[in-house]
Amino acid sequence: MMELNLSGAPDADLIKDSDEASFMQDVVEASQTTPIVVDFWAPWCGPCKTLGPQLEAAVKAAKGAVKMVKVNVDEAQMIAGQLQIQSIPTVYAFHKGQPIDGFQGAQPESEIKAFIDRVVKSAGGEAPGEQLDEAVAAAEEMLAEGAAADAAQTFAAILGEDPLHAGAYGGMVRSYLALDDLDQAEALLNGAPIEISNAPELEAAHAQLELARQAADAGPVAELTAAVEANPEDNQARFDLAQALYANGDAEAAVDHLLDIFKRDREWNEGAAKTQLFTIFDALKPNDPVVLNGRRKLSSMIFA
Repeated sequence: MMELNLSGAPDADLIKDSDEASFMQDVVEASQTTPIVVDFWAPWCGPCKTLGPQLEAAVKAAKGAVKMVKVNVDEAQMIAGQLQIQSIPTVYAFHKGQPIDGFQGAQPESEIKAFIDRVVKSAGGEAPGEQLDEAVAAAEEMLAEGAAADAAQTFAAILGEDPLHAGAYGGMVRSYLALDDLDQAEALLNGAPIEISNAPELEAAHAQLELARQAADAGPVAELTAAVEANPEDNQARFDLAQALYANGDAEAAVDHLLDIFKRDREWNEGAAKTQLFTIFDALKPNDPVVLNGRRKLSSMIFA
């Protein structure tokens, strides 16, 4: 089991309020050692009430690689004028006493995280997003090597740091699929945060779950192959054979049989062959040769 070493400064040391009297010390001088993100806000500013907590969460996730100072512009009009702040919320990042990045207005959570990553990297630190991505890569390696239980624990630890990390969430679902715990995998997918529910990583995990459910009911390959050879026009037998082949790890042959059905009768069983093809494509990696070749062949048939 991999240990995540993401410890850092206590939250109380990361975020503070400042004003004109202490701005030089809290921001300009403090940024000589650690980049400082300054949130210019006001009590009457609606978007500030959303951005502020999101920014605080991203700063805390950086575990001390960046700190945050909050400045009420109503009480710091001279500072706001010097920095030419035209509207709020406005966010500036300072390093070595100088502004190095910034933005105005409310932002999606993903953009806020990307901003914090940029600030940390520009100051020579390791961005929290990169740190978590490295942990995800290590967990994926565990999963590929068959250590699904350890992978699931590592993915869970990553989600403890960032509950909206789609890569880690999808990886945890696939870990339970590898452990043959389909019910737990389905429960995780059903309980996914709305912000990442449509992420490609979760779409892939959902497709893999659907295929795993099918695999439990798949027939024997030898018997189905014989049935198809005896009657090549039997689309149902060919469809069942494709499911059995995929369940036995032969995705390429499964795709070939589904393409054969589509070529013979694209509307058979309400377009079941095309639907199954897309499920397989979603379950595999986008750059998998089976996906690339299958999509190309399917497109040529559709637009022929």
